[in-house]
Amino acid sequence: MAHASAGTPLSALASGPLTGRIRVPGDKSISHRSLMFGAVTVGETRIEGLLEAEDVLGTAAAMRALGATVTRDGEGLWRVSGLGVGGLLEPESVLDFGNAGTGSRLTMGLVGGHAVAATFVGDASLSRRPMGRVLDPLRRMGVEVIARKGDRLPLTLRGPDTVIPIEYRVPVPSAQVKSAVLLCGLNSPGVTTVIEPVATRDHTERMLVGFGAALEVTAGPAGERVIRLQGRPSLKPQAITVPGDPSSAAFAIVAGLIVPGSDVTVENVLLNPLRTGLFTTLLEMGADLTIENERVTGGERIGDVHVRSSRLKGVAVPPERAPSMIDEYPILSVAAAFAEGDTFMDGLEELRVKESDRLSAVAHGLAANGVPVEEGETSLKVIGGTRRIGGGTVPTHLDHRIAMSFLVMGLAGQAPVTVDDTATIATSFPSFLGLMTGLGARFEAPQSAD
Repeated sequence: MAHASAGTPLSALASGPLTGRIRVPGDKSISHRSLMFGAVTVGETRIEGLLEAEDVLGTAAAMRALGATVTRDGEGLWRVSGLGVGGLLEPESVLDFGNAGTGSRLTMGLVGGHAVAATFVGDASLSRRPMGRVLDPLRRMGVEVIARKGDRLPLTLRGPDTVIPIEYRVPVPSAQVKSAVLLCGLNSPGVTTVIEPVATRDHTERMLVGFGAALEVTAGPAGERVIRLQGRPSLKPQAITVPGDPSSAAFAIVAGLIVPGSDVTVENVLLNPLRTGLFTTLLEMGADLTIENERVTGGERIGDVHVRSSRLKGVAVPPERAPSMIDEYPILSVAAAFAEGDTFMDGLEELRVKESDRLSAVAHGLAANGVPVEEGETSLKVIGGTRRIGGGTVPTHLDHRIAMSFLVMGLAGQAPVTVDDTATIATSFPSFLGLMTGLGARFEAPQSAD
């Protein structure tokens, strides 16, 4: 996989009303898991609406390298013919995940459950991200880890002949850690138990049950989620329709709220209650946001999110909401910049170890565009009410969500907002610029300084 290095800067300009209906690409979390579960199922899994972005395509390539047959037809239907639980093969080359944190960490769990060796590599951003929280429980399950730079990429995993079933209490809320342990436990001869003090997105559990695994979720004595998975199930192939990614939908939704006169609908959005913290927060801020055409497909709620431009007010976002909106704090911070009053966000320590130090990147991006902020170790205070927003250049640090968030800011600013690199947008939302332009957004290459 090619790793983008040369910057591709872009400026977002104040735009007229944004209007129209769009569909964002398929949910990234479900797309990754669809390919992985298909790879350990005997038979053909059919996937419609797969997110065809670099992160997910990296997972597709990894599943091929591990022996699964993964194909796409001319209509965009993906087919995965798997090898069954325990059937993955040792790859002949490295598994290159580019910028994909989810793809790499979940595949570590999947590979760790097999008696094979695989080397994981990534781009400069992914190679800086810590992997220890995933690797620690995998080591307890018998996985050997060979790494040259602490618990960072590149590293090699070698799975044991027999996976040790463990009971693991997740120390920090993380769907990736939970999922890696469960994926490794698929090939265990016993029951793997994961205890979550704070609930995180539950796509892995839902999809495992859908594929036929024996998995149960109960409440512990202190209200924690206790997930028990019986190892070595015979998974059944599925037909999957991937709903729209709420993290991608967030950009058009916030743009519709902050650009005056806008009226925007994003169709077919995943409404899993562990993924909708942003919508809850925007409603608390006074957003004109409604859910239309709500329905259930594949065990997940989906609907159309309709927004009109709104006068937002600052709020305090409770820290316990963070797991349900962890990827949306950058775009929420942009919404907060246009709100009246202050918005305080806490419980953001996970943002320090995303594609960039997102907490620092957001704070610096806001300050560069005239928005007063106060950055704490795990918190961010955005001081709303600024009368002139824009005019700055934002370093994206190879982070797609920083790039898209600040391009949205420029659409409602009083001066253009420039991001230093848009190349990484392709990792999660390659159609972002086209869809936003179709709604009326204005972008242009920044003027060179000669």
